[in-house]
Amino acid sequence: MLKQLKMPLFYLALMMSIGFAIFYFFLNPQTQIVSKTPTPTSSTQALFTANFPDEYGQPQALNQYEGKVIVLNFWASWCEPCREEMPELSELHTANKDKNVVVLGMAIEDVAGVNDFLKETKVSYPLFAADVQGMDIAASLGNNKGVLPYTVIIKADGSIAKTYFGRITKPLLEQTLKTL
Repeated sequence: MLKQLKMPLFYLALMMSIGFAIFYFFLNPQTQIVSKTPTPTSSTQALFTANFPDEYGQPQALNQYEGKVIVLNFWASWCEPCREEMPELSELHTANKDKNVVVLGMAIEDVAGVNDFLKETKVSYPLFAADVQGMDIAASLGNNKGVLPYTVIIKADGSIAKTYFGRITKPLLEQTLKTL
């Protein structure tokens, strides 16, 4: 009898472990991996030399944001944690736009995808449709995991202050911005 139960109990324990791992690493909005120091290879050069269309399809040079503190958020409309953090990013942008701080959204999709998203969701900060090139920019800014959402805080001097893998919150970002 005990031998007959061993295998089903093993599979049950295995399935529970896998389920916990999926929840903890992918579905839990409180799980964040914070990179306290940017990697030595991280550079904002690729960002400030890039041009991407805004939500209206108009090409925008990202060097127009040099000299500001930038909260740069890489996202996609199909990414649920990305969608969840956008209202807080909008609030942060609105509260800080007169303080030389700007929130920018870098969509890993095309202009049509961004426009479809904006029909459902209001966003107060500039969005750019970077498509797959956005992941190259994210990688140059320290996203060595290729995950979304990914947020980078860039100081006014162009250096990277902090990076965040996963869903972020307004209080967390405010705490980081206070030190700048």
